[in-house]
Amino acid sequence: MTDIEKRIAQQVELRADESGAKTLTGYAAVFNSPTGISDFFVEQIAPGAFSETIKGDVRCLFNHQSGNVLGRTKSGTLRLWEDAHGLRFEVDLPNTSLGRDVGELVTRGDISGCSFDFRAVKQTWDDTTEPPGRTLEKVVISEISIVTFPAYTDTTVGVRSLDEWRREAEAARNRRGASRRVAEKRAAMEQQFRGIRRDAS
Repeated sequence: MTDIEKRIAQQVELRADESGAKTLTGYAAVFNSPTGISDFFVEQIAPGAFSETIKGDVRCLFNHQSGNVLGRTKSGTLRLWEDAHGLRFEVDLPNTSLGRDVGELVTRGDISGCSFDFRAVKQTWDDTTEPPGRTLEKVVISEISIVTFPAYTDTTVGVRSLDEWRREAEAARNRRGASRRVAEKRAAMEQQFRGIRRDAS
């Protein structure tokens, strides 16, 4: 099963300069904002989670289609940076039929959302709550998208993530159980040894 996950981002805004060039801007992700992922877990993104990946080559697409490129960090037409609120983006819409169409649709309010795909590289789980909590500490993204229908979560990936948590939680319980049994056996042996010493004296 794929390890790529999809999340909705904040609404996009459109700016136009005197030349008519249009730029879309918004937040692709918000930090420290607990959000329910279906009924599986509550997720939040830690500040700094994107700090490494945004140094790479990231594209802005339309509806997650690789043929619908709107901008790219490598060319400077897409800009990504982290601030105290989250992962901020700006994309200069191209003077193409796609770019003009997207700009017009955003202006009319027909399209107002964006989404991003990511792969979790470092995460922590809290199984003391119900539903469990997940904190994304480091993620990798290759694209963000302006989308017609921003789906909040990919259910299949959500199930996979919960399964991962269950496996990790079960492994942790097994480790704790093994440690407890070792400690109990050591304590019994020490008690037995003390009894032998008392009998010998």
